[in-house]
Amino acid sequence: MAGQPGFDRRALLRGGVAATAAGAIGLSTAGAAHAAPSAGTARPLRASRGKAAEPRIYTTEEWGARPPSQEIVIEDHVPTFIVVHHTADPGNSEDYSLEHAKQICRDIQDHHMDGNGWSDTGQQFTNSRGGFRLEGRHQSLAVVRGGTQHVQGANVGGHNSEVIGIENEGLYTDVDVPAALWDSLVQLVAWIASQYGTDLKNIQGHRDFNSTECPGNVLYGRLQELRDAVGRVLGVSSPSADEVLTWPLLKPGAVGAQVRAAQHLLRGKGYKVPVDGVFGTDTKRAVAELAERHCVERHTCAAAHHNTADETGYLGSDIWPLITPSSRTAGGEDTDDAVRALMRTSRRSTTLPADGRLTQTDWKRLLS
Repeated sequence: MAGQPGFDRRALLRGGVAATAAGAIGLSTAGAAHAAPSAGTARPLRASRGKAAEPRIYTTEEWGARPPSQEIVIEDHVPTFIVVHHTADPGNSEDYSLEHAKQICRDIQDHHMDGNGWSDTGQQFTNSRGGFRLEGRHQSLAVVRGGTQHVQGANVGGHNSEVIGIENEGLYTDVDVPAALWDSLVQLVAWIASQYGTDLKNIQGHRDFNSTECPGNVLYGRLQELRDAVGRVLGVSSPSADEVLTWPLLKPGAVGAQVRAAQHLLRGKGYKVPVDGVFGTDTKRAVAELAERHCVERHTCAAAHHNTADETGYLGSDIWPLITPSSRTAGGEDTDDAVRALMRTSRRSTTLPADGRLTQTDWKRLLS
């Protein structure tokens, strides 16, 4: 199954195999597949939005890519989300040269094809610490130029028909990105958003879809700044932080009201965990069992050759929907206890429906 386009790379990490953070492939293949993109059919941009210039992007041919082992899947729709990743390479290389950037692409492709059994590189684009932008999966550049189609990649589990992924070289859990990488990322995202007419609130991070630290706390924390910068390039207003609701990422060792609420909700699902606001061993085990039960793959941020973090038991965007009921009565008293705890600590003013119903948006507001 590892050779199929829908295989999730992180399933392989159970055995200790390392891969780039651009991996997790979803099974969705909605839309027709074609051998090549349609030419000269650019999607019209909204009249109020400017058009960003195409930045210099080095093609797969220019960095010496191997040919894909299977036909590239091109879908007849545009991607909804632009997703930011990091490679999670702990070295954070100070080699900012073009040749180094090309070597990164070759290493990633070799690992994805030879180590994971994939047909090609997982992400559509790679962005180096030196500020060089490179095509990742074959045909990605030509398809974005067309503006009407989408190369299905392998970078967000369960969502690869919806997302176009950018892999940023480095590890950004504690340190910031180099200025050159940031500037090149802004230019690349602005151009992609310009081509596809992407809603700027849909510039998101990998953790907005899967339970992973990717793209690192620091880079993830700058996503609103990225939306603002892209908005300035395109001459449009970017959404405020309050308009971009996301699920929190809870990791073993975390403490606080969000953890306490998660424990109540896990108890409502039948898991025997303490309600102490501490993400300890029992809570981690319950989250891991829940993920296993629902076939949610474990996500391990790792670079091409370095296994850097075990993300087993992380509670993020693909786990919260499994434990948050659609009403305050579902799940018994534990659900209501979770709601009350969050109402006392939420930073947002949240008014819940009088009938007790709870949408995913309601839960995100409560948890923020």
